[in-house]
Amino acid sequence: MVPVYKKSIFAHGIIKKEELHLAQTVTDFNVQTTGKDPSALRKFYDRNLILNALPNLVHDQFGQKRNIPANGGKTINFRRLAPLPKAMAPLTEGVTPRGNDLTWSTIESTLQQYGDYITISDVLQTTGIDSNLIEAGEILARQAGETLDAITREVLNSGTNVQYANGQLARYLLSGGKGSGNDYLTVDTIKQAVRTLKRNNAKRINNYYVAIIHPDVAYDLMEDPKWENVKTYSDPEDMYNGEIGRLYGVRFVETSEAKIFKAEDLSAAARNLTVSSANASARTITVSETLTTEDAAALADRKIIVNGILYTVSSASGSVLTVEEALATGDAAPTANNVIYPGEAGADGRDVYSTLILGADAYGTTELDGGGMRNIVKQLGSGGTADPLDQRATTGWKALKTAEILVQEYMVRIETVASYA
Repeated sequence: MVPVYKKSIFAHGIIKKEELHLAQTVTDFNVQTTGKDPSALRKFYDRNLILNALPNLVHDQFGQKRNIPANGGKTINFRRLAPLPKAMAPLTEGVTPRGNDLTWSTIESTLQQYGDYITISDVLQTTGIDSNLIEAGEILARQAGETLDAITREVLNSGTNVQYANGQLARYLLSGGKGSGNDYLTVDTIKQAVRTLKRNNAKRINNYYVAIIHPDVAYDLMEDPKWENVKTYSDPEDMYNGEIGRLYGVRFVETSEAKIFKAEDLSAAARNLTVSSANASARTITVSETLTTEDAAALADRKIIVNGILYTVSSASGSVLTVEEALATGDAAPTANNVIYPGEAGADGRDVYSTLILGADAYGTTELDGGGMRNIVKQLGSGGTADPLDQRATTGWKALKTAEILVQEYMVRIETVASYA
């Protein structure tokens, strides 16, 4: 009998020897195995999915991990042990002190389910069903990894411990450009974040703090002569997935999935708008452009920047924007021909990048193993009357996932722009 799964199994290196015989008995996707545990093949696909999803889970690497409890409901608890106060009182000779108690704080998080699937036709089977399933599984694994990673990323970037480049006070003030005065990531900014974590007594992860950084931002930082590239490590063992180097006690892990705060265009036709006139008493700004009904509706609750001042649009009708805040006066007052920029990102609507500096136990997340993620394969012919001609097989994934910030003080989000605009 031809071992149709042998090549893919050994290529991925994820199936036990005792499971190989089962895989070798499957010559067609329709064939049911006999005399062996029918769950073994599903285990193979589960492992294949998890193995291919793991490289995309950069944001999951550094948190507390929890397995999904079987029959444990939809909630999961992350726990933190409170530190003890200093024992400053001298002991009395012969007298046993009162002692202390352990105090646990618990954060309860609700599990959510995510997933997707791919349909494989019977016609496609003629090209080799095994390779189709493996290739489909790899695509699904990448999607699963990126999805679950993005869920953790969004939670981490909701943290309240924020540091803006160059001592700026808000995201919308961050600007770029050549020469001095730009708000790119610098060594000094990293040192300030490290100081914050040290002052907060944040423990290190394997003797280092860890940064999750976008390639655009890493490019700016690696120009510093003190940057230690990962290729020059004298101790290259135990490197993190995506690690690129270290600096001032921080190991940097690079991912294109690092958070970018982007501002959407202000209308379907244009990135920016232009001031035609402004009415301070009515808190209105009339724009030169004609806005569609859809444009006006989309502008409600949007942030805009005019002359470096951030406003919130409460409503829009026709070409008139009504804002919540009083209009600025003097040189900052909106006047004709001023450009109106989207305000959810940096100055002039420029993209703003998040670099997360993390200590140990800053956050928690769920594991993929132990019930966290499954690969579900439905064979040709398993659809009953819904598939009367046995034309469709499917392979998909589903996962239970949650992530929570456990200690805000153990992480710092640095917001900067990058030289790549």
